[in-house]
Amino acid sequence: MSRARAHREAWPLVAPAGLVLVVVAAVPMLYVVWLSLHDRTVFRPPTFAGLGNYARLAADARFWNALGNTLYFTVVSVALELLLGLAIALLLARAGRLRAAAYGVMLLPWAVPTVVSARMWEWIYNAELGVLNYLAGARINWLGDPLLALHAAIAMDVWKATPFVALLLLAALQGIPRDLYRAAAVDGAGPWTTFRRVTLPLLLPVMLVAVVFRTIDALRVFDAIYVLTGGGPANGTETLSIYAYKILFQTLDFGYGSALAVVVLAVTAVAAAAYARALRGGAE
Repeated sequence: MSRARAHREAWPLVAPAGLVLVVVAAVPMLYVVWLSLHDRTVFRPPTFAGLGNYARLAADARFWNALGNTLYFTVVSVALELLLGLAIALLLARAGRLRAAAYGVMLLPWAVPTVVSARMWEWIYNAELGVLNYLAGARINWLGDPLLALHAAIAMDVWKATPFVALLLLAALQGIPRDLYRAAAVDGAGPWTTFRRVTLPLLLPVMLVAVVFRTIDALRVFDAIYVLTGGGPANGTETLSIYAYKILFQTLDFGYGSALAVVVLAVTAVAAAAYARALRGGAE
């Protein structure tokens, strides 16, 4: 069968799925973009504002604070998840008979729903009754200080998402041919040299895939931080998604809130495009 014929026969098969994607994703997305170009609240009909909402964003200090929180949260959490995930994957690859039990322990944080995890960590951080203060022997208001609260949210996200990264890297480790390690041993390579020259280069494509998924999730983070801190204190943990939610559903400013949502989409799309280019470069 020729490739052209195969493509012609494939289109009717993928058309229903494509139609569903258009209805549930593309149409709402275009509507949000349309709303972002209008001055629209629940109390008055939409009036065309052009790029007025985006100009308002540029002068909004709260927007820049939310953008900074989002980028900082993403960079720190993804970096920690990658490092810890790699370490855990290397340990599990040598777990032997305890591997099955170790899998269960590792996957437990990932299996817990995000809202439940956030509520659990809220109690862990509780200044009066939290186990963290009990173990530290101090009375620290982890969620009452903007700087501490942001890093507390990062710690919760790292605990929640590291098993996902570790699972991907463990699968990649198990796919590396043992003959490469035997050849490295014959050549006199030590553990560090073997890791740097054999293991790490073969893991890089999977590591990049893990970073792609985690970066996209972190840039859109909402439920974990919203349940843990609500974006406070003093907007210290407010991300773009939380700010957009508050503008859309608390102040009912649909035009400005839609502009915020478009910015979230744009930031995520730029990150995804950059990673896709890096993936193509690695494949070549």
